[in-house]
Amino acid sequence: MKKILLVEDDPNLGMLLQDYLQLKGKFDVTLCKDGEEGLKAFTKGQYDICILDVMMPKKDGFTLAKEIRKVNINIPIIFATAKAMMEDKTEAFNLGGDDYITKPFRIEELLLRIQALLKRVSDSDKRADEQQTKFKVGKYLFDYTAQLITDGKRQQKVSTKEAELLRLLCLKKNEVLTREEALISIWHDDNYFNGRSMDVFLSKLRKYLKEDSGVEIINVHGRGYKLLVS
Repeated sequence: MKKILLVEDDPNLGMLLQDYLQLKGKFDVTLCKDGEEGLKAFTKGQYDICILDVMMPKKDGFTLAKEIRKVNINIPIIFATAKAMMEDKTEAFNLGGDDYITKPFRIEELLLRIQALLKRVSDSDKRADEQQTKFKVGKYLFDYTAQLITDGKRQQKVSTKEAELLRLLCLKKNEVLTREEALISIWHDDNYFNGRSMDVFLSKLRKYLKEDSGVEIINVHGRGYKLLVS
């Protein structure tokens, strides 16, 4: 469940937004009534997106955004305000805001903007994962490009298919990698014979990683495989 920090000084609007986003968007929403309370909540919690009113007592939304950006430069920020001047919008984006919605607005529109921003972040994270070539797996370092598994003392050269399979497992560490996903990604066909080949490569990978008891590749019945790293 994605977590939202909502900072809104109008208690009626704040509670309405909180209830709607929790019910319709299935988000976990923390509501704060002013900028100072919002900053305290942000420093204590972990959030996926912030929605900040601009005109607030104690600390306005622009000032709060500056404080948030000192801690986290990547978290999406949406400003919600009755101020519609171009200067205000310019300042909002110059402060690192990702979106700006003018009151009064439809709650459904706010939900769509939240979903769009979170999808953009998710897609960006996915692209970063796809470019990753080095992985820490327990006591091992796996270099996908060099096709090497090392533990500081020894190194194991792996085949191209073994490297591709281990990389997929690393990208989904502690999550299920489905059998079909692995076969289509590496062999481009999930037929029986490719499946048998993959089983052989998995057995070899288990041998390469067997010296670390905290690392295990397990079968998930009826679904696929999981690289467990404790």
